[in-house]
Amino acid sequence: MRKLTAAFALLLISAIALPALAADVAVLDWRRALMETDAAQRSMSELENRVGSQQQQAQALEQELNQLQQRADSLSDSERQQANQKVAELNRLMGEVMQARQESEQALLQRAEPKLQQAVEQIIARHSIQVLVEPQGVLHAERDLQNVTAEVTEILNSML
Repeated sequence: MRKLTAAFALLLISAIALPALAADVAVLDWRRALMETDAAQRSMSELENRVGSQQQQAQALEQELNQLQQRADSLSDSERQQANQKVAELNRLMGEVMQARQESEQALLQRAEPKLQQAVEQIIARHSIQVLVEPQGVLHAERDLQNVTAEVTEILNSML
């Protein structure tokens, strides 16, 4: 009987303490917080200016290839060779754009990482957060968890 009473008491205490524990948990999408900063928007704009012509070329090639694909059965050998060359050119252009985008994002992350850490530490202290999780890491929550992503973006905007 004592074990049953002790177990019940433990269960009751856990149920009372659980809401307090849940209040100490928050969600942070640090990638979104970083990419929504003014500095990231400027960086992406600069990237678009650098690779805009390549993207336009890729779109034009894609349209040409779509038109060729619609009449694929009636293409001559030389038209097929031209289509293959266009596919290769499209792949090259898309690869260059993707590489430039990755390099730009990596450079931004390297510049911003120390400031991101500072912003996260400020938010943790401000809200007395005990557990900070990424949105992708939350499998289930009985209630909405506090999302501090916008606050981190705000702090980063003042730092970057």
